[in-house]
Amino acid sequence: METFKLGEMESRFAELIWEYAPIRTGELTKMCEKQFDWKRTTTYTMLKRLCERGIFSNQKGTVYIEMTKEEFRAGQGSAFIQENFDGSLPLFLTAFSRKNKLDKEDIQKLQQLIDSYREEDAE
Repeated sequence: METFKLGEMESRFAELIWEYAPIRTGELTKMCEKQFDWKRTTTYTMLKRLCERGIFSNQKGTVYIEMTKEEFRAGQGSAFIQENFDGSLPLFLTAFSRKNKLDKEDIQKLQQLIDSYREEDAE
């Protein structure tokens, strides 16, 4: 089971937790029953899966965030680049920019990111 790969319902469930955590499991099961038409056991099964991946934790009946949505998405991006581009960001950007032209704003943001890393290296 890969940490950064979620099915559609796992993703929707995770979004719900990120929005409302910390949340009591009883309240979460009620929300899932209403939004997804899930039984209590389905909610607990799904929660257990995401807790095993280290995304959330269930401590004494309260669900906590262990990995923010931003951290999770960064992990997804890294895993994708690792799997598909041998971990090379330049190869990914080259492939991406062939199909999706970068506009001036994108180029400026990328340049600022590169400059900030250069400044960190210089320190």
